[in-house]
Amino acid sequence: MSAGFAPPVDKVQRGLLLLLLVPGLFALVVTFLLPILWLFRASFATSAVKALSGTDWSLEAYREVLLDTFYWQVAWNTLILGVSVAAIAVILSFPIALFLVRTQSRWQGVLTALAVAPLLTSSVVRTYGWMVLLGDRGVINSTLQAMSLTSGPIRLANSSFGATVALVEILMPYAILAMLSGFGRLNAQLEEAAAVLGANRFRVFSRIILPLSLPGVLTAALLVFVLAISAYVTPRLIGGGRVFVLGTEVFNEATVTLNWPLAAALSMLLLVLFSSVIVIYQRALRALDR
Repeated sequence: MSAGFAPPVDKVQRGLLLLLLVPGLFALVVTFLLPILWLFRASFATSAVKALSGTDWSLEAYREVLLDTFYWQVAWNTLILGVSVAAIAVILSFPIALFLVRTQSRWQGVLTALAVAPLLTSSVVRTYGWMVLLGDRGVINSTLQAMSLTSGPIRLANSSFGATVALVEILMPYAILAMLSGFGRLNAQLEEAAAVLGANRFRVFSRIILPLSLPGVLTAALLVFVLAISAYVTPRLIGGGRVFVLGTEVFNEATVTLNWPLAAALSMLLLVLFSSVIVIYQRALRALDR
């Protein structure tokens, strides 16, 4: 075939790119889109059996979710837990990530590995560790009573406080990784130029470091928030059945009461919460780019 009949290079590259996307798109459809569509269909059923057969349509599950104040409180608890964990984890992880990006030490790789090393341990194991620390007879309460600082145990576990503390520690490595990958805009030369022009450290941080690092901070906050509001193991174990969030309620309705339509409706509510936060995140990024 002559060169004149050869397809344009950009069309060939575009075809190759589309071909490379096929396996990923197929996996995404099978593992995410189809289950979401099934959950959406199941949320309109009247029973677990009919959720499988798909023979009826009803708004009963959504009516129960929207009219029962308990589920509104559960949604509010989930939102507060996610925002609190995301804010605290980002604040605590920011100095660590900034140090790891800036350090010139030959141990930088080792320090980075240590920062994310908790990911090698199951979240269940770490949650049990926090139960030992925060329990009524745990290390913290025993120490406070031994020092006569308290007359009795303080409720640290079996509460939202304990779930928040445990989730912050468990999710901090994710925040650190997200910030490390999002701090690419930081430029030491800009900071040196600002210092030469007379800016103090606070102004350098507030005018240069913080604005340039905001994309990474927002990404870390989004990741931690999504993981926190979808968590089940930590709120269930360290909450002792007293912390009600959407993750625990979806599990209870699906496995204990076998109310699959209600569990699917709650899952749809959780998905709406995910989508709303992602929309806010995208708008925040666009505002930063302007």
